[in-house]
Amino acid sequence: MNYHALKRCLDITAGVVGLLVAAPLLVIATLAISLAIGRPALFRQSRAGFHGKIFTLYKLRTMNEAFDESGRLLPDHLRITWFGRLLRRTSLDELPQLWNVLRGEMSLVGPRPLLPTYLPRYTERQRRRHEVKPGMTGWAQIHGRNELGWEERFEFDIWYVDHCGFWLDLKILAMTIWKVLRRDGISQRSHATMPEFEGTTAHAGSETND
Repeated sequence: MNYHALKRCLDITAGVVGLLVAAPLLVIATLAISLAIGRPALFRQSRAGFHGKIFTLYKLRTMNEAFDESGRLLPDHLRITWFGRLLRRTSLDELPQLWNVLRGEMSLVGPRPLLPTYLPRYTERQRRRHEVKPGMTGWAQIHGRNELGWEERFEFDIWYVDHCGFWLDLKILAMTIWKVLRRDGISQRSHATMPEFEGTTAHAGSETND
């Protein structure tokens, strides 16, 4: 069995088992989110996947829908709730992505799926991150997660594309569990979440008009 077939078998097995085991926890979390944050408890967002194909990513909701006086959403750090921070610290908000894994839109391991609006902002090298399926965790996540800057994060993604293999995936999964237990790299120091990627500096002038 080749690597890709073995990887898909691992994804399906982990997806089924993970959802069955996590089902009671997801029910409790959904009820708690409805009370602490509001409905809907499930967050849906379009992301760019394999070869840039757009899919709907699922997460547990961690922010409210608070607006300023002009009707614009408040910054992330003002909208994330105490319960949302707890979900992020424990990575429980990521569990619904097991459904994306089962559907074949994601894998357990791969570059994290990002917003479709970023696609025209990538350099040719950065775009290579879409040569593999996006993952729930990845090489960049175990080397700093959201503490990394965008350029460094993309370099880790590209390294994974060039070196991906079954044993590397197992190593990443094991190190991810360790990172989650230690609660490393949840966000950059000055941000509640990862700041927006506006394009590589050398290319930003031509890319932001797209």
